[in-house]
Amino acid sequence: MLCQLTASEARRQIAEGLITSQQLVEACLERITETDAGIGAWAHLDAEGALAQARELDDLRRKGRTLGLLHGVPVGLKDIFDVNGLPTECGSPARKGTIAEIDCAVTAKLREAGAVIMGKTVTTEFAFLNPADTSNPHNNAHTPGGSSSGSAAAVAAGHVPLAIGSQTNGSTIRPASFCGIFGFKPTRGMISRTGVLQTSVTLDQVGVFGRSLEDVCLLADALAGYDPRDPAGLPRPLPSAASGLNRQPLVEPDLVWLDMPYHDRLTDDARSGLEEIMTALGDRVERIQSPKSVATLVDHQKTVHEYEIARHLADDFDRHWDMISDTLKPVVERGRAYSDAQYAEALSMVAGAETFFEEFFHDYDGIIAPSASGEAPLKTDGTGDPVFCTVWTTAGLPALNLPLLSGSAGLPIGVQLIGSGEQDDRLMTTAQWLVGSLAASE
Repeated sequence: MLCQLTASEARRQIAEGLITSQQLVEACLERITETDAGIGAWAHLDAEGALAQARELDDLRRKGRTLGLLHGVPVGLKDIFDVNGLPTECGSPARKGTIAEIDCAVTAKLREAGAVIMGKTVTTEFAFLNPADTSNPHNNAHTPGGSSSGSAAAVAAGHVPLAIGSQTNGSTIRPASFCGIFGFKPTRGMISRTGVLQTSVTLDQVGVFGRSLEDVCLLADALAGYDPRDPAGLPRPLPSAASGLNRQPLVEPDLVWLDMPYHDRLTDDARSGLEEIMTALGDRVERIQSPKSVATLVDHQKTVHEYEIARHLADDFDRHWDMISDTLKPVVERGRAYSDAQYAEALSMVAGAETFFEEFFHDYDGIIAPSASGEAPLKTDGTGDPVFCTVWTTAGLPALNLPLLSGSAGLPIGVQLIGSGEQDDRLMTTAQWLVGSLAASE
């Protein structure tokens, strides 16, 4: 089925004239029509616009024009990213009917790379706590995770080979784990956030979803680049994630498992699966106790996130308080109550974490960790616990979900691999080795 192609394979077949972008888009639209009633991945599907883009891209290929990294490949964007002419409603009735008048930086990069913009995928309310109604494609009674709910579900369901999400805490890695796909959050600052809903200027980061390591690297590389409008932007040459897949490590990588106080929240399935993986890796994994300063980043992340969202979205909260959910209101009230001194202290700890991990990775190639607590919980129980991603997100480290495990209910369980900042290529080299080593040990 065309709709099940990886992005890398689809791009190759389109470039070689084996299929057209229009055929691929039509197959994806057919799949969406067949399945999305039970999944609810899409907030705004632009079928007519997608077909028009595909026909134009096919015409460019026939004329022998330059082809981009994502030429003709369909992509979905979380509904916090502006796409000119489409709604950006951010999962909230407070933004109902808001139409973007200009592309955000990510959308502009997608167009430059030749991607087909399929539409906007569902997000939780203001990309935070209150769940959307999207279902997990593996079992509709379960959550796909949040806040990038629709993006992860759309890739897992075969609606699109690629999708864009974001991560302020665990909103890319956790949905990827629950949906059994690859999720990648590059180093903070690698991908511009200009034109994206801002919930936390300190913590917000762009993430990507795909069906293979090659796919997420392809998409991340297409989006990466310095943007002086983004205060987190990195004004220097950036590593290509895909380049890391094309080389073998000179020596077997050294991995580390950090024992965290929140690991008691792991389910039995997740714990036993991770133990099996580390046993298979043998002496390539060192187990150590997490320093207290690292473990307490969870508390500092909460302070920064709540303080900043209460201020960044103050206009929405002040003007439309009656439209804000009872789930989000207490968070806003806590955020407003933090003092500037508490906020400054939390920011200081975040900066300290970046310095700590820069030195920490002198001894290790990657940190192996849970992506989530286990299988996706029921939708009635929320979108899952993000704590297994909090430390790495707060420190701005590149993180990857590898869909390696499953639980007793038959749902996916991911394994998280974390790398050193601005060494996303090294992370991918380590990930390729890890997957290959585990396959060889079976």
